[in-house]
Amino acid sequence: MTEEEQEMPTVFNAVYNAVHNLFYNRVAGGVRATTDATNRVPAGPWRVGLLTVLAGISAVAGCASISSDGSAENRGPRSFQPVNLRAMTTVATPPTPIDLSAPGAVVAGSAEVRIIDTRTFPVQKQITGPWRGEVRDIEEMLGEHDQGEKRELKRGIPNDLVAGELDETMIRTAPGQHFPGISATRWTPPDPTIAVGPNHIVTTVNTAIAFYQKDGTLDFSANLDDSGDPGFFEEVGGKTFCFDPKCFYDHLAKRFVVVALEFYGTTESWIDIAVSDDSDPNGVWYKYRTNSVVADGPNTFWVDYPGFGYDGGAYYVTGNLFGLNNGGFGGVIYRIFNKTPLLTGSAASFKDLRDANGASCQVAQHFGVTTTPYFVETLNNSALKVSAIKTPLGTTPTRVSTNVAVPAYSDGTGAPNKGGGVLDTVGDRLFNVHWRNGNLYTAHTVRVNNKDIARWYHMNTGTWPTSGGVTLVQSGNINPTSPPGQHTFFPAIYSDKNNAVGVVIGASTSTTEPSIRVAGRSATDSLGKLSALVTVKAGTIGANGRWGDYFDLAIDPNDDQTLWFIGEIQLGETPETSYWATEIGTFALRCPGDFNADGFVNGDDYDAFVIAFEAGSILADFNSDGFVNGDDFDGYAAAFEAGC
Repeated sequence: MTEEEQEMPTVFNAVYNAVHNLFYNRVAGGVRATTDATNRVPAGPWRVGLLTVLAGISAVAGCASISSDGSAENRGPRSFQPVNLRAMTTVATPPTPIDLSAPGAVVAGSAEVRIIDTRTFPVQKQITGPWRGEVRDIEEMLGEHDQGEKRELKRGIPNDLVAGELDETMIRTAPGQHFPGISATRWTPPDPTIAVGPNHIVTTVNTAIAFYQKDGTLDFSANLDDSGDPGFFEEVGGKTFCFDPKCFYDHLAKRFVVVALEFYGTTESWIDIAVSDDSDPNGVWYKYRTNSVVADGPNTFWVDYPGFGYDGGAYYVTGNLFGLNNGGFGGVIYRIFNKTPLLTGSAASFKDLRDANGASCQVAQHFGVTTTPYFVETLNNSALKVSAIKTPLGTTPTRVSTNVAVPAYSDGTGAPNKGGGVLDTVGDRLFNVHWRNGNLYTAHTVRVNNKDIARWYHMNTGTWPTSGGVTLVQSGNINPTSPPGQHTFFPAIYSDKNNAVGVVIGASTSTTEPSIRVAGRSATDSLGKLSALVTVKAGTIGANGRWGDYFDLAIDPNDDQTLWFIGEIQLGETPETSYWATEIGTFALRCPGDFNADGFVNGDDYDAFVIAFEAGSILADFNSDGFVNGDDFDGYAAAFEAGC
């Protein structure tokens, strides 16, 4: 490629931005009525005309301007995507860096709200099928940022701790319905997360969002960036590249909450956050775009790989800090959003702290009464680092930490799969953290006996950090014996109101495609034990490389017992036409024979199953294969006879 050809995408972006701004400000300003009075190209002839002009410019520049299938739902031209994000700047005056140079420094910040009603978007379902154009790797767009994120696993103090194993004779999960989520976007890996409210589900992937009813009906879908119509974060300022989104349902405030990151050039890093105005995601959202360029002396950093959680008073975002103007690593940023103004659509108020020695820290979602938020990261191959923030809403919140010894492990090297190469299991980074009444849970992928294996941890926080310490209660390797040679990865873990625990994982062997599996345990099961894995969805073809990077799990607020998962599979008939897809579904943490979920296995359960079976109800699809037949009846009868 010549130097002139390399420069064309930058030239196109400059022309696009000039035409874009001119049109918005002088022609289309205020044409489309929205709750935030934004200036945006309206749907209809004006938009088509502008896109036609831009498509012509794109053709001259040698850039593809439409997707290969030309479908409306894949309307974001690839030519709008920057070739080199580090060469781009989207604001004339870059935000002032947040100076966290001094140890223990706390810096306050604020951001104005934009009130956006998603019901005003001209296209409510912008994504209705897999993207068929070029798929780009998120990592390629972010440039070199391996230090800290892919650091060499440190060696910890040796110990004699031993992780528990699966009890493959024990059944503790009862899978329910499942349905397809978002399938391939323009980006990989998908990084799927899920939030579950009373009647709706919100999911995010790189880089899109969707709202579903609980029967799988799609209500809304959109890209996060300005390739949407509009993008979910576009009208708050989000531009070409909104990545690493995460979401949850705040069961205390009864709101959906979404976060995403942005990163451009050598001067811009943003944390975008949105809060729904009620428990229905369809409608009004309070959205904020907050500066996240961090300074340590002369060095500046951008935020990557967010952790995202909440408690009664705040929403918390963490992230790795990678050099903007240097190749260094700056540790972890902790951002504390006071929840109160975000729930009323007022200006956001937040505070930032930094741990220069941290990496890939995750935030707990908190259930129960706590006086401090908890955070967890891997310290070395035999310890986890647990942190807390004292007085998070005070003038000077402070971070403290303690180390918890765990069974030693090696770093993951990848998992084989049929029809594909080696799947990157993303090393030893933790994927999600959950706290309930003193019990702290997390999970990640480790290397044990020459296999990549999902591992989970259960810790007791007691009254720490006020007094005492954090102790390991139990841990377990998800290392199935059948089929042989099975690798497990991307674990997500959650507990329910009865202190039962569920997990969702990815699994594959050299002779099987990647699949989504679930397992669980009751509070009375032996420490370290987890039930047999149950496959809820299998892919049809193999995958390669960076694929994941994680699955997610959420609790249904209606009963605090049903678990909702989102995981990834690969679909298609040939490697050339295959694509990643997500699957959403439920399972309950109870004895499968306890059909009516009353805590007992008796005649009432058998009668209830027979009624559902004779009616052909999906509730009687015991093996979750999409059919109600004799296999389901035989399976339930065996579970009923086994009792609990």
